[in-house]
Amino acid sequence: MDREFAEPSDEFVRVFAAHVVEGRLTPGAKESIAKLIPNTVAAIIRDKVNERLASALNASTPTMAEPEEAEIPAPEEAIITTQEELSGFHIVQAIASRLVDPKRIVIRDSKSYCAILLDDNNRKTIARLWFNSPTTRYFGTFEGKDETRHLMPDLTSIYQYMGQIEARLRELDPTILA
Repeated sequence: MDREFAEPSDEFVRVFAAHVVEGRLTPGAKESIAKLIPNTVAAIIRDKVNERLASALNASTPTMAEPEEAEIPAPEEAIITTQEELSGFHIVQAIASRLVDPKRIVIRDSKSYCAILLDDNNRKTIARLWFNSPTTRYFGTFEGKDETRHLMPDLTSIYQYMGQIEARLRELDPTILA
C-alpha cells in the first residue's frame, strides 16, 4: 500500500478517477489525479492521527479550529500544525492558566503563523508563533493592535515574555484581576 500511495499505478488512479471524473478519463486528468493521490492520502492519514491524538489528550488539548472543507486541497495550501507549534501553544496556555481557565486558550493555525487566541476569537489574539520558516522563528506579542516579533532561539524563550502574555490577557479580558 505504501508503494501504491507514493507512486500510484494506472489501475489505482482509475479507481479514484471513477469517483471524480465523469465520462472518459483523459491522459491529462489521469496525470493530475496521480499527482494528487500521494498528498491527499498523506493528508487523510495525518488528519486521522491528529483526531486520535486530540481525543486522547481530551481537556488538556486545545480545540482546533476546523478548516473549511475544499474539494481537494492543493499541496501548497495544506496547513500543518507542527509539534513545535503545539509545544509553543502549550507553554503560552500554561502561562495563561495562572489568570484564566486553560480551556479558553485555543490555537488556530494558518499558512504563515499560528495564532493563540482567547475564547477562540480572532479579535482576541494573545500571541503568534511565526515558526514556518526553516531558519528563523519568532514569537509575536501584542499591545493594543501592535505586534512585536521576538527572535526565538528555542521554545523555552517564550517564558521570558510571561509578563507581556499576562498583560495582554488583562487587556483582552478586563474582568481579570491584577
